[in-house]
Amino acid sequence: MTRKILLFSAVFFLFAAAASAAEYTRGACVRVAPMYLSPSTDSAHLGDVSRGREVIIMEKSREWLHVQANLAIKPTEERIVSGWIIDKGIVLPTNPDSAKILYGEAVDSEDEASRRRGRRGADLDALRLYYRVYDMFPTSPLAGEALYRAADIRWQLEKADIMTKPSAQEQDAYLRGEIDPEWMKLVMKKFPGTKWADLAAFTVLDNKLCGDWKGASRCPEKEADIYEKFANEHPQSAKTPEALYDAAWRYSALIEIYKSEDTPKKSDEARTKALNLAQKVASQFPDSDWGARALRLAFLIQQNVPTWGNSNQ
Repeated sequence: MTRKILLFSAVFFLFAAAASAAEYTRGACVRVAPMYLSPSTDSAHLGDVSRGREVIIMEKSREWLHVQANLAIKPTEERIVSGWIIDKGIVLPTNPDSAKILYGEAVDSEDEASRRRGRRGADLDALRLYYRVYDMFPTSPLAGEALYRAADIRWQLEKADIMTKPSAQEQDAYLRGEIDPEWMKLVMKKFPGTKWADLAAFTVLDNKLCGDWKGASRCPEKEADIYEKFANEHPQSAKTPEALYDAAWRYSALIEIYKSEDTPKKSDEARTKALNLAQKVASQFPDSDWGARALRLAFLIQQNVPTWGNSNQ
């Protein structure tokens, strides 16, 4: 997916600016709205306006709206079309609780996407709807979370695509291609110091992680440093215990990797670091899943049970 997903919004603004003093109303669909050439279901069907698509309302005729909208099927394409849709399921800024309505539809679409036989394209519906909350209501209390959720869905879709390619197994991260961090950076820029900014900062670490370690120490060393740095810079984040655990697990893996590289001193140092971090997670976050997992990790290390590789004892 690219930034073209929402590029049509800019096209709309340019169109509106060029149309003398005319003012158009922005809205967003929470249903699939068939578009027709003229205000009649008997006229030519031009396509469908999907959930979360922005519409620019140019005029109204009884129960019909004359709008411009993007009718492209693929998320990376755009097909701006003018036509008529029935005035139903269009959320306007003037509607009571309009931000909550869009957010609610986004949550519903995301839930639909998580189901085994959920609605096709519901993930992209949710992405557009969450972004629309931020785009149309940037001062809403829901704006930060909505933007993060949109960015997270986009991130997960791109990541899933990248990880299916052979390059995903390359040792160096840059060889597999970068997941576009634009929206995650937007979250950090627009909502600094918030839970959502911290979550975005943790998510973008994906771009720094190796593919296949290939049994060498370089990658887990680098990744342990990345996660420790995040924990130090975001001590109050909901992701801090996870980051500390991720660092601890990588040090535990290095215990065996250093042995294979015939550097026993480094292996002992990695053991100490892994235990210290695991105990830190367990003591600072005792009621979290990460606290329990850290206790389990420390137990395995203390029992000299390898936590990485194919060693069996």
